[in-house]
Order: sequence, then structure tokens, then C-alpha cells
Amino acid sequence: MKKTILITGATDGIGLETARMLVALGHTVLLHGRNPEKLANVETMLSTLPDGGVVESYVADLSDMTGVETMAKAVTEKHKKLDVLINNAGVYSTSTPLTKDGLDVRFVVNTIAPYLLTKKLLPLLDASGRVINLSSAAQFPVDPAALAGKAELSDGAAYAESKLALTMWSRHMALSLKNAGPSIIAVNPKSMLGTKMVKQAYGVAGGDLRIGAEILTRATLSDEFEGVSGQYFDNDIGQFASPHPDALNPQKCEEIVGVIEEILTQSAR
Repeated sequence: MKKTILITGATDGIGLETARMLVALGHTVLLHGRNPEKLANVETMLSTLPDGGVVESYVADLSDMTGVETMAKAVTEKHKKLDVLINNAGVYSTSTPLTKDGLDVRFVVNTIAPYLLTKKLLPLLDASGRVINLSSAAQFPVDPAALAGKAELSDGAAYAESKLALTMWSRHMALSLKNAGPSIIAVNPKSMLGTKMVKQAYGVAGGDLRIGAEILTRATLSDEFEGVSGQYFDNDIGQFASPHPDALNPQKCEEIVGVIEEILTQSAR
């Protein structure tokens, strides 16, 4: 059965390779990107794949919560159902590390934006749906003050904390929804793949991006990802595994979700 799949950060890296695989399989793929020209080029390229599925594109800056809400509204106006949401977009380092609201852009793009987008699109995602969140092997205890924009972190620390925060809210939301919503799964696509972030962080070319795209395609389509909501898949070892212990601590997860919700309340004012 053909699915409708939204992929954030689909104009390069693992997101683009995943989109290419899913379009080639005939699925309807909704591409998200920040740069309109780049996004249009990717849409044109993927639309020409032989026997490919339908391709649409949505422009949004995920460091701006208004942009996230506008994109969610645009998707909702065009689609009554979404089968899979892949929260792939991420930031490691940037020349402007703070948003206009004074928040760390790594936390906003890597943690808060996917949380908000998922919540806004939940009405389109029924119990058969899936939310695949791009986590990382880099997971470090989250400083709530840094998440709230009240403490500064290095690129590496902000990235590792933002990815653990994403993994924590994934489990918290999955347990909260139970059987009333989609499966929510955090996935480490594999360490040291050839993404922009790996090149920025380590100055190396990195591994084949298709490795990451293949696990995301499996997470999207395969039966092995049924009935595993709230779990963490570690593609470094090729199986479901335990995330950082903080992601298994309900009180710590609740605290992090509370900070995210407070940030979203403040940004809506």
C-alpha cells in the first residue's frame, strides 16, 4: 500500500537520500526545506524518477515556531491523512546560534520544532501511523537551563543534549498516547555518515548516506517497526537498544517536556 510521508530536512544528506528511495518506491513524499530554490530543484529532480510517486514541497524555517505552525497548517489543508512523519532536519553548528527569542538554535531545530510539528500533525496520524525521530549516538544529559536558552553550550554539547532531549520526548509522547496515536520511534541512523554535520564536527567525509536512508526507509515501511512505540533503534548495532538512561527516567522526561511546553507557550504570546 502506498503511503504519504513527510520528511523534514529533505534537500540534502540522509533526508534527501530517504526521499529518493521512498519516491522511487512509488510513495507520496512531502519534502520540507528551508531554502525555496534548493527545495524546488529537489522536487523537480525527484519528480522525474521513473515510476516514482507524487512529490510535494513545503518551505519552512524550523528555527521559527510560526514557520513550523504554518507548515503544519499547509500540510493539514492539503491532506486528510499522513502515514509517516520523519523528523530528520538537524543543526550542529551555525553562525547565528541564537534565535530571535534568545534560544539555542540547536535545541529549537533538533528538539522543539519536531515536537511542535508532531503535535500539530497528530490529527492526521492514526494508530497505524509512525513518527520517526532522528536521534544520534551522541546523547548527553540535558541541562534544562540550556534548553530554555538560559545557559550557553559548545556546538558538540548542544547537539548531544538536543538529541537526548528529542529521544526523551519521543518516549514520553509515545507512552502518553498509548494506542490512541501513531508509533513514535527514535532512530540513530548510524554514526559518522557523510552528512554536513559530520563534516562540520569532525572534518571527515563520513560513510555512505544510503546506510542512514535505508534504515529510515525500513522504519517507515517494515513490519519490524510495528508495536515498538517509545523504543530506540540504534543502527550502530542494527537493533533496538537502550537509549541514554535519562530517556528511560519518566520524571526526567516529564521535566524536559515541561520545559518544551513552557517555551512554546511563551513563543505563542
